Amino acid sequence: MPYSEPTDLAVVACPGGAQFADEVITHLRHMYKHRFTLKNDVISKRYNMDKDQLVQTINYNNDLQTSDLCIRGSVDKYRPPVFKVNTRFTWFANGEFKAELLDSVRGKDVYIFQDAENHEPIAMNEGRNMVTHSVNDHVMTLLVTIDAVRQAGAKTITLVLPSFPYSRQHKKKGREGLTASLLCHIYEMMGVRRVITLDIHSREIVNSFNTTLLENLHASYQIIRELTKVVNLSGPDKEDLVVVSPDTGAIDRNKFYASGLKVPLAMIYKERDYSVVTQDAKNTNIKSIKLLGDVKGKVAFLADDMLGTGGTLLKAMGFLHDLGATKVIAAISLPFFTGNAIELFDQAYKDGLFYRIIGTNAVYHSCLKDKEWFIATNVSGLFANVITRVHHNQSMSDLLDNRTIIDKLIKKEL
Repeated sequence: MPYSEPTDLAVVACPGGAQFADEVITHLRHMYKHRFTLKNDVISKRYNMDKDQLVQTINYNNDLQTSDLCIRGSVDKYRPPVFKVNTRFTWFANGEFKAELLDSVRGKDVYIFQDAENHEPIAMNEGRNMVTHSVNDHVMTLLVTIDAVRQAGAKTITLVLPSFPYSRQHKKKGREGLTASLLCHIYEMMGVRRVITLDIHSREIVNSFNTTLLENLHASYQIIRELTKVVNLSGPDKEDLVVVSPDTGAIDRNKFYASGLKVPLAMIYKERDYSVVTQDAKNTNIKSIKLLGDVKGKVAFLADDMLGTGGTLLKAMGFLHDLGATKVIAAISLPFFTGNAIELFDQAYKDGLFYRIIGTNAVYHSCLKDKEWFIATNVSGLFANVITRVHHNQSMSDLLDNRTIIDKLIKKEL
């Protein structure tokens, strides 16, 4: 495994995914530097070599391997890989996009980052225009970027999509399209070898791929780590915690949390009127709500994969508060907060309906950083770990099934 130049791992960040890509690259740099130092220590001791001389030897071998005459940087110090590919994105007045790679990616394993739910103003045309993109704009930008990378001769293409676009359109009811499947077919047709995503809405989507691999990551460890900071799970002041599934669809996810935390599991049942289409957090199609379990005098913890307008979650949290829960805490892997959801959550927090929302940084929101009720947990390190293991053909079992490290975290707290 090469820990310094040359490396054939390259990162291309679409405009929407640039923020997340930069955070992942920061972790990649630390990981490569740490592993290089560790390897240098072990090899120097094993072969009784001087550490400084060993660094020179590694750099010498890398200079021999590179297709260039030599690699930039000092010959007697660690030379960090340059992961990010300089890319120019052009936005035209008619809404078209163009992606141009300014560095060579020929023969490299390219990881393309895109956050399709980033609705912040984005600098385009080298900063001359600030444009707010829709999901469709982000998807189109991703497609033209894939094509540019493919045309540039990349060895493999991997998509890093913290939120999988159109993942909620995965079931066919009547005369409608399977848009999630459609995008899978497009990615595969364009030569994408692998997709790395977080808490995909439906596991059925993986069946849309024939040859492309899907790595579905989970933020449960990062979420539980933040939960232990706001809820006392041990000692004489231990709080009584109950995990509540917000609906039947989230029962497996919340059962995982309940078994990991070793606490009771309750479930909310909602009666919906599907003739009504949810417009915003206030106007939902929920007609009645009931609880299977008990939350009175306890801390109620809910976990779900995504939050859109937030209406369902607001009703659930208010319902648990009215039933006597001392604190209501929700964990959301993909906090979209579409429409006026943030304003409605501000008001609900003022009304005391909930205590905290734990969300990941997989979806970029600049305004959530200042919210007292929002706790951001960072999953960029998780993605960096997965990327290095995929790139160097290492096992990912403990990252995809993280029950072991969660058990260690809980035992440490207890």
